[in-house]
Amino acid sequence: MEDPKIIVALDFDNQLDVEKLLAKIDPSQCRVKVGKELFTLMGPKIVEIIQNLGFQIFLDLKFHDIPITVKKACKAAAGLGVWMLNVHALGGRDMLLAAKEGVVEAGSDAKLIAVTILTSSSVEDIHSIGLVGTVEENVLRLAAHARDAELDGVVCSAREAKIIRNIANESFSLVTPGIRPAGALLNDQKRVLTPKEAIESGANYLVVGRPITTARDPQQVIVSINTELMD
Repeated sequence: MEDPKIIVALDFDNQLDVEKLLAKIDPSQCRVKVGKELFTLMGPKIVEIIQNLGFQIFLDLKFHDIPITVKKACKAAAGLGVWMLNVHALGGRDMLLAAKEGVVEAGSDAKLIAVTILTSSSVEDIHSIGLVGTVEENVLRLAAHARDAELDGVVCSAREAKIIRNIANESFSLVTPGIRPAGALLNDQKRVLTPKEAIESGANYLVVGRPITTARDPQQVIVSINTELMD
């Protein structure tokens, strides 16, 4: 598959479980996401291990700090050879521009994207931290900041993908967590869609965790989702 749409979230706390899962799935059919827990426990070593197994990595560390710190962090992350990395759009324009500079200085072609509003957040959640307006209004504003800073895309709920497509061209990647195949449990996600619904709404990549990682046959789930997307 030339450009797999599925990104499998490796939400594990040890190398053994990572390797057990990756032995069951095909790197030509998906990419994988390494988040804060796994990276904090194992560091760059886990990136190398996964890459040696043939998988492209979305390094999901959501950098959010002063511009110079984020620039250096993004340069270091891009230097690991990852396919994609991210920062928080709430860090502001200067931070987003610095992040982009860091990736460029690393000589990397890694995609740099920005998190808008987490898919676990409700309107009550964002109001409680001082943001005003609807979730959608905040997502759209943050996505515009990322676009203007010439980042490669954003992380957003699939429910907001359609409105972001109205302000960004097709080269602006929309990465959508909270994807649940029909019949799957929602767990802690609140703003979710099925894989087909997400792609039809304008998403480019789908982050899928437990519906794949806890499945008896994770590769079959991946094949099923990819087949659904091709219909």
